[in-house]
Parts: sequence; C-alpha cells; structure tokens
Amino acid sequence: MSQRLDYNQIAPEGAKALGGVYGYVMQSGLPATLVELVFLRVSQINNCAYCLDLHLRDLLKKGQKIEKLALVQAWPEAGTLFDDRERAALAWAETVTRVAETGVPDDAYAAARTVFDERELVDLTITIGLMNAYNRMAISFRKTPQAVLTH
Repeated sequence: MSQRLDYNQIAPEGAKALGGVYGYVMQSGLPATLVELVFLRVSQINNCAYCLDLHLRDLLKKGQKIEKLALVQAWPEAGTLFDDRERAALAWAETVTRVAETGVPDDAYAAARTVFDERELVDLTITIGLMNAYNRMAISFRKTPQAVLTH
C-alpha cells in the first residue's frame, strides 16, 4: 500500500482546521488517556491502520498497559479493566461512530449522561467526530503507519 497523496501538503488550511479541533479536544478537560482510548476505539471500528498505530503508541507512552490496550475492542467483556467513565466513553464512541446503524438511541444517551455532564458529553462527541474525520482522511489517501515505515 502506498500513500495516494499528502493531504497535509495539498490542503494545509484544512489540516490546520482539524488541528484546531484537536487542540480544543485536548484542552477540553477530558482526560488525555480517555481521549486516546476513544481515538483508538473509533480507529478500530473504522479499520484505520495509520490511526491505530499512532494512538496505540500514544497510549503506551502515557503508561497504559498492553494487556488493557489489547482488550479495547472487547471492552464490554473486560470486567473491571476499564473504569465506569472509560466504559461509558467507549460505548458512546461506538454508537456515535456507527450512527447510520444505531441512530444513537435514547438509552445510549441516557447511559452516557449518567457518567458525563452535558459539556463533557458534547466534548466527547466532538472527539469522536474528529477521529472519524481523521480516519476517513487517512484511509482515503492511504496514510502510511509508522510501523510500516520503520519495519
């Protein structure tokens, strides 16, 4: 697989705009590790190799254990490995990412609201939307994962 084009070079203003949203998310007050777990889960759903590689590396740098990261895609069966906020964020990430299938049902919203206040839930949804956008850019233009470049 080779990169089709470098969207950062072709549309730097667009890349900068996405970067502005990323900056907002990282300053939102949501814990950085929670944001990265959501980024990883959304990237798993979308099968984005570049983003999977990037966010797995970021989580490892933040001290997350590989045993936990290996179970992100199976978080509902991982017992207490994920805390209540992580579980709620991952569930919300799944239903929002799969919006065409789920319609983001009322029970999913109610479950998320038991853990997150309104502002946190809006910021979490912005986080999910941002990663979906990044996934679509990386997949569409075949952005090369670091693992492939260093192998």
